[in-house]
Amino acid sequence: MRRPRRLALFLALGLSALPSGPVPGQDAAGLSTPEAAARAARRLEEARRLLDRAGGTDDRIAALTATVAAYEEGLALLRDGLRRAAAERRRIEAGLEAERESIARLLGVLQGMGSAPAPVLLLHPAGPLGTARAGMMLADVTPALQAEAEALRARLEALAEIEAVQTASEATLREGLASAQAARAELAAAAADRTALPRLYTEDPVATAVLLAATETLDAFAAGLGETVDRELPLPPPEARPQGDLPLPVRGTILRRPGEADAAGIARPGLVIATEPRALVTTPVAATLRFQGPLLDLGTVAILEPAPGTLFVIAGLAQAWGGAGEVLPEGAPVGLMGGEAPDAHAILSGAAPAGDAGRSETLYLEVRDATGPIDPGLWFHLEE
Repeated sequence: MRRPRRLALFLALGLSALPSGPVPGQDAAGLSTPEAAARAARRLEEARRLLDRAGGTDDRIAALTATVAAYEEGLALLRDGLRRAAAERRRIEAGLEAERESIARLLGVLQGMGSAPAPVLLLHPAGPLGTARAGMMLADVTPALQAEAEALRARLEALAEIEAVQTASEATLREGLASAQAARAELAAAAADRTALPRLYTEDPVATAVLLAATETLDAFAAGLGETVDRELPLPPPEARPQGDLPLPVRGTILRRPGEADAAGIARPGLVIATEPRALVTTPVAATLRFQGPLLDLGTVAILEPAPGTLFVIAGLAQAWGGAGEVLPEGAPVGLMGGEAPDAHAILSGAAPAGDAGRSETLYLEVRDATGPIDPGLWFHLEE
């Protein structure tokens, strides 16, 4: 008999409207969490097919390189989608928790209205006039209550959708991580054994060892590379031209540009690129491999010559493949970054760093000509 008064009291308590904002489960670009997961799954499936076909292809290294690149892209998409889904889930759950009392009152009123016959809702102890007023009040508040209920339902449905995507993505993530690891191992073995590459010259290993022992700077080592040639072979060298449009040799984010000092105050003339652990490094253009191995304080280094007199110094690798004098085609694998890739549990639990924080390895890229280091932007596309 007191339903209208209860409604008036409910309104007086000031139940706020559920907050508006982006569609739950959708990123800033408008790609929903299920769509992002599906896109990642398609890329991973493509990588799996490439890996299945790699054993029977004439150019197995090229197939494995494409496979690893596909896995890297697919896993990056999947991890990013899971990270956004987890953040959205936390946001929705926090909002629901903060409004627990308001939601409980809303559900109580809706339950009470649903259990009472419609004529009873309009009866009022004050008689016909009170009943008329109660009916007017009920007509006013019902749309607001309906809007509140619809907003709550949308949030709960979004939460359920995110939970379903996270559950479905777990198996995909675990399989993708295992397959990517297998593809990297196969690629490393195949690249270390490749013998069919054309060769511009043969190396004098004694001269290379003497140069390594005698030089203390990258300048001196680069200047002495000509002394390591044993015999030149009748093959035209690569003749790339600087256009400023080459992709970086590894998936990553530019951490420091030429001349920017690091935490120790050291500034280098090249790029420092943050990468994920075990990221694949490839040559962005056909180039002669002039050197690969440990060098000075740069770790494992690969030096490529895309045109006579121009050198790409790629440093910070954990593994490098190939022999001096080999001509690598565009997109050929050069090596792998170090570190340990996070496992599925660390990614799903949030223990693994996400986004740029997950790019824990650094690759150093320097471009040189006869005068010394030059602007990498003359060769590489550096816009972000």
